[in-house]
Amino acid sequence: MKAWLPLLLRLALVVLLVAFVTSPGWFEPLLKPLTENNAPVIYNQGSLLTLTLLHLRIVLIATVAATIVAVALAILVTRPAGAEFLPLSRSLVNIGQTFPPVAVLALAVPAVGFGEKPTLIALFLYGLLPIFENALTGLTTLPANVVEAARGAGMTGWQRLTKVELPLSAPIILGGIRLSVVISLATATIGSTVAAKTLGEVIIAGLLSNNLAFILQGGLIVAALAVLIYDGLSAIERYAARRMGREAE
Repeated sequence: MKAWLPLLLRLALVVLLVAFVTSPGWFEPLLKPLTENNAPVIYNQGSLLTLTLLHLRIVLIATVAATIVAVALAILVTRPAGAEFLPLSRSLVNIGQTFPPVAVLALAVPAVGFGEKPTLIALFLYGLLPIFENALTGLTTLPANVVEAARGAGMTGWQRLTKVELPLSAPIILGGIRLSVVISLATATIGSTVAAKTLGEVIIAGLLSNNLAFILQGGLIVAALAVLIYDGLSAIERYAARRMGREAE
């Protein structure tokens, strides 16, 4: 029973999340005590389901872009021809962590306007560092005997990269992607300050109207998404690690 308990809890969370974003009215009695002066209990300026899907879309696009750039940079600086660019690459991926997301949004709005684009830029820059560092760690800590065996088997540099190095370092890279996604899920909420359609819209509406029910709705959905996606990516990471371990043997 104890082994099944975590799975049952996750399934319950999935069911509650789906029910909440599709039929939030069911939960109105629970949230009613958090409102004052007959204020609306359920967010009524848009669909929670639509905002959730748009929130996830922004995070997905930013994470995919950050993954492509970060892994490409890690591959470049772990090749003999690109090793000298390691300090420069580290400086580039640290830009997003140097400036707070609000500052990135403020700088991006004059260049690309309001809406989704400045939010994507902020999330992209913020997500580079964990993916790059994990990819760099994965590619530089490969078992030397495996790499040498691949080289001795006559594999070209490209074949070693695609058939040996990247598959073996995949679990570590996935760890960086997992961290980047969780950071982006939370950070994306501030995109609503520049008119991006995210769950931050619900939280900001609650702050402006002093409606704790709105704030709780937006915060709980983001928190549930973060927990479920973190667990899902962790499971994929463990599966990849076990599979690579079997193949290495």
